[in-house]
Amino acid sequence: MRDRVYRKEKDIVDFIFDKKIVKVFDDMVLRSVPGYKLMIELIGLAGRTYPTENSNIYDLGCSTGAATLAVVSNLQSTSVEIFSVDNSKDMIEKCRKNLSHYEANIQYICDDIDNIKFQNASLIILNLTLQFISPNKRSDLIKKIYESLLPGGALIISEKVIDEDGITNNKLATLHESFKKENGYTETEIAQKRKAIENVLIPESIALHLGRLSSAGFSKPLVQMQCINFASFLAVK
Repeated sequence: MRDRVYRKEKDIVDFIFDKKIVKVFDDMVLRSVPGYKLMIELIGLAGRTYPTENSNIYDLGCSTGAATLAVVSNLQSTSVEIFSVDNSKDMIEKCRKNLSHYEANIQYICDDIDNIKFQNASLIILNLTLQFISPNKRSDLIKKIYESLLPGGALIISEKVIDEDGITNNKLATLHESFKKENGYTETEIAQKRKAIENVLIPESIALHLGRLSSAGFSKPLVQMQCINFASFLAVK
């Protein structure tokens, strides 16, 4: 369904993943996130590379299931269990529906990530998720993830990022706005979405992400992709 949530001017409230967002989410993310298709393809490659027999995969903030689907489509083992987690009931329902035709051992969990106990993990995915978690909780989450990963297991994080240089950051923001206009969003839609999300999505710099991953114990975390002001990080234990 075409994203028209912010087409008309109205009083803006903070962005939440409710029914109206879930209905248009797939269109919204494709038209709003530069490099999104490649992000998902890289998650699929990780699903082919890192999972080991009788291990677990966690898709944290699974939304409508694109990352889970990419993993399922690439898995080489039938003994792997996948946990698709989201705190939005509407998202979990849509994710379950989207993946209902795939034969895989998938558990759908509607809960906050803080409440999930990761065990025996070979791959953990935070695809456009960490940015919605309070910054003061992010380091503890990454440490918890590191400790739960098996040796050789991987963490993938995809995020909107900011540049530490103000001038460069403004250039990237302008390019991102142009990207959205090229995908059919109007000035009104862009402005209203920005206002709705500014207190909800808190981006960080690439250096901060890499430093946090290193502090958690990952020896050589890397940026595996960047497109304008979105990046994907790979960290292997």
